[in-house]
Amino acid sequence: MKLIKRDDYIAKLSAVEGTPDIKILSGMRRAGKSKLLEETARRLKKKASRVNVIYADLSLLKNEHLKEYHKLHQWVESHSRKGYRNCVMIDEVRMCPGFELVVNSLHAESSLRYDVYLTGSNAFLLSSDLTTLFTGRHFELKTYPFSFSEFRRYFPSDKDVDRAFDRYVVEGGLAGSYLYKDEASRTAYLREVYQTILRRDIAKRFNIADTTVIERLAEFLMDNVGNVTSANNLAEELVRRKVATSHVTVGRYLDYLADAFLFVEAKRYDVRGKRCMEKSGKYYMMDHALRYAVLGRRNMDYGHVYENIVFIELLRRGYEVYVGKLYKKEIDFVAMKGGEKIYIQVSDDISSKGTLERELDPLLKIKDAYPKMLIARTKHEETLAEGVHVVDIARWLDGTRF
Repeated sequence: MKLIKRDDYIAKLSAVEGTPDIKILSGMRRAGKSKLLEETARRLKKKASRVNVIYADLSLLKNEHLKEYHKLHQWVESHSRKGYRNCVMIDEVRMCPGFELVVNSLHAESSLRYDVYLTGSNAFLLSSDLTTLFTGRHFELKTYPFSFSEFRRYFPSDKDVDRAFDRYVVEGGLAGSYLYKDEASRTAYLREVYQTILRRDIAKRFNIADTTVIERLAEFLMDNVGNVTSANNLAEELVRRKVATSHVTVGRYLDYLADAFLFVEAKRYDVRGKRCMEKSGKYYMMDHALRYAVLGRRNMDYGHVYENIVFIELLRRGYEVYVGKLYKKEIDFVAMKGGEKIYIQVSDDISSKGTLERELDPLLKIKDAYPKMLIARTKHEETLAEGVHVVDIARWLDGTRF
């Protein structure tokens, strides 16, 4: 597979090199965690003297013996060197039951300097579990599928930004699918990734014998990306579709889908009251192309797909992202980072005056001085409309606007 350098991730890992934090690369299946760990290992070997890299990929048959945690610990110790910073990198660490005992033991070791890096995902190493698993501090780096900017660097021959964006909307950011030259094969690859997450990662981890409810729930969320919902509403909808369930089960399954990095919840934010609202929110896919792979191209709603793409991109850029509510109006996103805040609407085609006015209206109702932006498929450079920045989605994704 062709590789590109993911500079943002490398920079974040570089910032914590040599600290006592346990570094964890998390993210959905096939998002590139293993490749990022390999790149970090290569960089450390070249970068510094007196650094000893101890690397193991537990998915390889040659490392089968390391899936027993005592043997894994012995193997690490046998490859360590006194007087060196021992960088221990374990890929697919979840395949070793009891791995946390190894990590905690290495972290407590004072005579040898251990700098521990792990990859974890697929609902086996969850963000919510990290504090209880590890006695030491940890640093979690969420790894996302390729951004549009990374997609363009992967396919540098396609110089036309608009044509490249049209491809990205359908093909998404899971680079493993790029190896297939025809759409049917790419779709089959993505569908297999999705089914593996549902049936192996989630169902196996949480002992779900009958996957009917969680599969129908995931499909409904895909088909309704960008719509405000709740566990109660979802349960009622599934029951109407002859899928027997309850709001308790749906709420639990929503957590599982989020823990496996298949979906991400955006909570609602009261713009006037400046507070988060817990009762309902929206769910977006970690990679939008899975929607096409599973549901096909029925009910193509580009506006909500663009909304999904923008939401994930804002997370990549380090924002906390909420769905805004102002009286009866809805603002697609309220993005915050430090003291910065920006209000964002996302649309498909705003070429008609009526559509433009409808999209601008919620933003113009906000009376504070924070910047406001309308991201749409304009295919033009940025303009201003009544103080709102109107930006083409392809150019915003590919640029350095924020």
